[in-house]
Amino acid sequence: MRKTAALVSVILATLLCFTAGCSQQAAPTPAPKSPQGPIVRVKLLPDQKQITLTASQPPLVRVAAESSPRRLNATPGVPVTLARTDSGWLLDQNAVGPGELTIIPAGDGSVTINGKAYRGRYRFVPTGGGQFDVINDVDIDSYLKSVVPREMFPNWDPQAYKAQAIVARTYALYTARTSGGQHWDLFPDTRSQVYGGLASESAKAVAAVDETAGVVVAHGPPGKEKIFKAYFSACCGGVTQSAWDAFGDAYTIPLSERNVGPVCNMAPRFNWGPIIVKKDELTRRFRAWGASKDRPEKNMLPVQTIRVAASNRYGRPVRFEVVDVKGTRYSWRSEELRWAVNADAQKGTTLNSSFCKIVDEGDSIRFLDGHGHGHGVGMCQWCAQARALSGWPHENIVLWSFPASTLVRAY
Repeated sequence: MRKTAALVSVILATLLCFTAGCSQQAAPTPAPKSPQGPIVRVKLLPDQKQITLTASQPPLVRVAAESSPRRLNATPGVPVTLARTDSGWLLDQNAVGPGELTIIPAGDGSVTINGKAYRGRYRFVPTGGGQFDVINDVDIDSYLKSVVPREMFPNWDPQAYKAQAIVARTYALYTARTSGGQHWDLFPDTRSQVYGGLASESAKAVAAVDETAGVVVAHGPPGKEKIFKAYFSACCGGVTQSAWDAFGDAYTIPLSERNVGPVCNMAPRFNWGPIIVKKDELTRRFRAWGASKDRPEKNMLPVQTIRVAASNRYGRPVRFEVVDVKGTRYSWRSEELRWAVNADAQKGTTLNSSFCKIVDEGDSIRFLDGHGHGHGVGMCQWCAQARALSGWPHENIVLWSFPASTLVRAY
């Protein structure tokens, strides 16, 4: 990859020290290493009662009580079921043992879960009631080889792919190291990053990951750079918003709002609307969203109106107020409005973004003059593609997307 003056070598423990004066504090426990970087833990399937395993080669299996794995006596290519009982695990009705179960494939992709193959190994973690989570422990670069092609269009420029690889790596590492004491780090969908396993990989994505191996985007004084939650979305619509405004994250310069202009205007949803939704339908959706989050909105009275309560310095709405028929006011961040409007919604009646105007039409709300697709924080993928097509190298694309940032090596 190109050499850049911004590229410096730092260790992951330094990057992940989040408090001031961190040199005087104990470094976090290092993640287990592989030849392709730290391990991340992806929750493939939550709360399963039974799944199907198929192995092309006999894998190793280990339960929590065992000190070393043993070879699983499975017939290659023949599906077997894995289920959980009060006394432990059953593989095709054969007792395997209690506790957490780990399956170590003989090679990447040689064991499938419900017909899908992944790199790395699998853990099956009991969650109670005879259910279990399916976790994929995979090194970061193997993970990214599936994420990058699911997050970008196949015909996009290789420099945009490389920019995406750096940003997705940073996001995943930050999320993994701030996941707390839980047994997993990342979802396999848009709640984290879209991860499809081996079938999703492409030659362009593999090259992008390999050629940027170990590189992340960071912020801070030289030698004390720290990675951050490097968000990205499809299309900013010309104005990004800060992570603080969108999600309530701590304000940081790399994730601040920017007026980038019509860089991404070739995106099909750079402009959109109008979207018209009846107020009674909005009330139903808002209650459904509130119930899913166990928020007061689950008991919201019928919607009377919605208005923009605040915009950022570049005119993008960042705070909305919903008022019910009794005058109760609900103040929502921009992304909360989008999530609530889109909760249990039919196709064609969803908001592409919260970057829009709102008009009260009596029994309906009209969302018009919309711009962009997604939350609009961090790197705009259509901007990245436009910059790549104009000849920008991937390093410059990333640094432009996150002001006051630099590129460093995490491993």
